[in-house]
Amino acid sequence: MNKFFLSILLITGLVSCENSAQKQPFSPGELWLDNNGAHINAHGGGIMFNDGKYYWFGEHKTEGEGGNMANVGVHCYSSKDLINWFDEGVALSVDPKGSESQIEKGCILERPKVIYNTKTKKYVMWFHLEPKDGGYTGALSGVAVSDNATGPYKFIKAGRANAGYWPLNVTERHKTGPIPSEGQYYGGGSLPDHPDTLNILARDMKGGQMARDMNLFVDDDGKAYHIYSSEDNSTLHIALLSDDYTEHSGTYTRAFLGRFMEAPAMFKKDGKYYLMMSGCTGWSPNQARSAVADEILGEWKELGDPCIGDSTKTTFHSQSTFILPVQGQKGKFIYMGDRWRPQDAIDGRYIWLPVEFEGERFVIRWRDSWTLDDIK
Repeated sequence: MNKFFLSILLITGLVSCENSAQKQPFSPGELWLDNNGAHINAHGGGIMFNDGKYYWFGEHKTEGEGGNMANVGVHCYSSKDLINWFDEGVALSVDPKGSESQIEKGCILERPKVIYNTKTKKYVMWFHLEPKDGGYTGALSGVAVSDNATGPYKFIKAGRANAGYWPLNVTERHKTGPIPSEGQYYGGGSLPDHPDTLNILARDMKGGQMARDMNLFVDDDGKAYHIYSSEDNSTLHIALLSDDYTEHSGTYTRAFLGRFMEAPAMFKKDGKYYLMMSGCTGWSPNQARSAVADEILGEWKELGDPCIGDSTKTTFHSQSTFILPVQGQKGKFIYMGDRWRPQDAIDGRYIWLPVEFEGERFVIRWRDSWTLDDIK
């Protein structure tokens, strides 16, 4: 039974979502159709669970190479079973050309993530933003809010992260060492002998730290964190957000100095924090990395490549975007990755695979087809 036909049965009530979730498999890399029979358009995305539903937010791509720019905005889909997705429309729209908005059509708007604040009752969206015609020089973080999960979201602002604040693990080298000019940067993923010889941290301290590939994580105590590639992508920052989730708090730490990691995806299991990341090779896939920590702002220990089997050098020809906890099934997680197709952005495919655990590390194996029952 194909996904489109099953979606029709779900709408008419002839098949229940619970039964379909167990019977219908995930098919990584294949076209994934929504309730309208269209390929799901939510790239570089993440999922929020609220009031019995999953909400998938991602970049709305358009056809051709120009579709890699933000021509529409952030798309939203909803589901009760993670298999069958209902098109909820565009949650955040970019502004028209000529508006001089920071999110004007043609900007770069990547990796949108949404979290719910139980205190303010607001849905908060963060994303990596590069204003139109600026390339990747902005390295801004955009924020939008809504009263409803599906939107519309109202764009609030975009800026650099933690302006005026040193990280918790700042060293004297940062505070007293020479500050590079704006034109000096880490190019091509290469570093001098010491990763802080080029003191990007101090250079950007006053105006705010760079933030590109990013993710959000809400801990068990309700505190939310922004995880992002910073310092010309050479170092990862993990930053505590304000109580309303719309600001940086000034509390953050640096991790994986000089490791050039992108695409961070964080999750928590049995009191430990885990991260999955990629290297920095543009649209081309590369070998994944993983790490574990006892404290989110503490020391992180690298665990190596979590992928097992063929095509692991390219993370199964994908790049991480989110690790999804399966609701109601403690200890079950799903790897969410993107198989980018920059020549025809709208045709990017999704690689979802079960996350398994072996000792202190998590592993991901390729499966042509699988169901939620296959997650150990």
